[in-house]
Amino acid sequence: MRAKLSRQNYQGVVPWIAVILITSVCLLLRDQVAWLVTLPVDLIIPVADWINVFMDRFIGAFKWLFRSFNWLLSWPMAGAQGLLQWLPWPATMAGFCVLAYVSSGWRLSLFTGLALFYMVLTGYWLPSMNTLGIVFVSIPLAIAAGLVLAVGAYKSANINKIVQPILDLMQTIPTFAYLIPILLLFGFGPVVGVVASAIYACPPMVRNTILGLQKVPSDVLESGIMSGSTKRQLFWWVQIPSALPNIMVGVNQTTMAALSMVIIAAIIGGSADIGWEVLSTMRKAQFGQSLLAGTVIALIAMVLDRISWGFTDRTRAVERQHLSRAERLKPWLSAFGLMMIFTLLSLFIPMLRVFPEAWIFYPADSINDGLRFITANYSNVTDAIKETIFFYYLLPLKVGFTQAISPFSWGFSLTPAIISGYAVVLTALVGWLFVKRSWQSAVMVVVIGGLLYFGITALPWMAFVLIITLLAWQVGGPQVAALSLFGWLFMLFSGVWPQAMLSVYMCLAAVVVCLLLGGGLGIWASQNQRVSNFVRPINDTLQSMPLFVILIPFLMFFQIGEFTSFLAIIAYAIVPTIRYTEHGLRNVPQETVEAAQSMGCTRRQLLWAVKMPLAIPEVMLGINQTILFALAMLVITALVGSKGLGQSVYIALSSANAGQGIVAGLSMALIAIIADRIIQSWSKKRKQALGLS
Repeated sequence: MRAKLSRQNYQGVVPWIAVILITSVCLLLRDQVAWLVTLPVDLIIPVADWINVFMDRFIGAFKWLFRSFNWLLSWPMAGAQGLLQWLPWPATMAGFCVLAYVSSGWRLSLFTGLALFYMVLTGYWLPSMNTLGIVFVSIPLAIAAGLVLAVGAYKSANINKIVQPILDLMQTIPTFAYLIPILLLFGFGPVVGVVASAIYACPPMVRNTILGLQKVPSDVLESGIMSGSTKRQLFWWVQIPSALPNIMVGVNQTTMAALSMVIIAAIIGGSADIGWEVLSTMRKAQFGQSLLAGTVIALIAMVLDRISWGFTDRTRAVERQHLSRAERLKPWLSAFGLMMIFTLLSLFIPMLRVFPEAWIFYPADSINDGLRFITANYSNVTDAIKETIFFYYLLPLKVGFTQAISPFSWGFSLTPAIISGYAVVLTALVGWLFVKRSWQSAVMVVVIGGLLYFGITALPWMAFVLIITLLAWQVGGPQVAALSLFGWLFMLFSGVWPQAMLSVYMCLAAVVVCLLLGGGLGIWASQNQRVSNFVRPINDTLQSMPLFVILIPFLMFFQIGEFTSFLAIIAYAIVPTIRYTEHGLRNVPQETVEAAQSMGCTRRQLLWAVKMPLAIPEVMLGINQTILFALAMLVITALVGSKGLGQSVYIALSSANAGQGIVAGLSMALIAIIADRIIQSWSKKRKQALGLS
């Protein structure tokens, strides 16, 4: 019986041996057979050209319709912006502060007031109001569209089958890629920001509404039916109120997504909003100005996030339900009264209408001077950090030891003796793991050792496709393997393979650091409540901060280049790893922990032998989210010099090349979806093995 189990256990290694042999042959012949590394131009399928032809015909036929919609949307947007610009700044502050108070209490109200006063004090009030005007139009559009799609998908299985894959694509296609067809259809202008943000922000609303409707308890539905409700009454009076907490979570996520996209849409439609202020100052390398404007975006994001999240709090929702009608109206009447008072006073006190220019505090020049001082006196430190990480970590991953190791970079040459020693050590480690641990560990070391030696970008395409597809087959089955094979072959034959490998390299480099650093912080936070309390607001800030803003501090100190992109990706993508690791370790079943303690486990044994194996599925989901976040940020870092698919999307946006942008964007979406399906499948299997599902 043991021999039979052993044979079954090691059957999975046979395909890996075959793939490793094929990879070895490809590597040996890559210099002689060029098509193993670069596909001949004759075999490239002109997908981008086909898309451009289709878009030209589609735009020619329906341009009038989209431009009419553009004209229609311009009215509410102009109205919202005009109202916010006309209202005196104290009146707007009063309205927002009361809204924050109703949402979450006086602390959020105070924070909201200080955040809005920062916009007044720095002279960014009008650009901020223009941005909010766009957001206030795009959010209702996204919520309305999301509700319609969610209700249709909930009531019809056929509609749901169509909606779900569309949502997957919408949430994984890079943000810049959205802008290209929208630009062609709607033209330049601020309305593009409304349309783009409404489309981009719709998926969270759809998913959360569907989830909320599916979670309505059966006894609640039965009570509604027994009360004589019609189908329409049952849906609107029973199901929707029961699903409201999830729907409000969707509203929160939609709000943040809409703001994020409005800022990005400033690239093609901004002129007087805060996103354009950040983008234009970044392009001019005016880091003090971009930091001050970026802080405005971060504050808007935090205020909208906290207010919308406050309305999802069930405890406060229950408290509000127990208030009388007069008590509910009191804060709103107070807000209206304060706004009217400030508006009337502004007719007689000019500073309430326009903040005195002499009082504006704008320390951009001081920040720039401080930055120049640091650069002049400590550039050797920043250069040393950049060069060390680049030469000893990023470059080997990108081009391998064969190209990275040299007297200039590592201080020695890659001699035959060193190559032989590397091969001997790797072979010994693989043999030991195969005998003492598992064949999976041995195969993983072979793959990692090969990637470090040859580099990701120099790996033959056939080898890469076989490795990832075999991994997908063994983890997720034939469907995931077919998806993987289709995705990589699409990138290969559409001509974006080199850019795809550059994106994989940068994403992998950042995710490894996120796993090590974020995993360590997550473990520490799970063991120490003070660390958890310290890390949590930092995570909240990083996750609510628009992507543009994250670039600014790294760009200030390390200038344009791959290293700046690498750091920015880590800063944005590390949050899920920290959160999921801490959450997984803190939510290990208490009875399991008590049983391990009663058996005499030390604190270290309890962590590594009990908690960590049980938390691995949650940790893997965190890595999954980290990969998605890294790919999302990778597109934004094209603004600071990163190469790959993100740069292709940005170039396509600059030249209004829909085909190139859609192919590159779809390729990034496929990378994200493939990674998501593999990790989700592995996590599901792990949960089943541990009896957690």
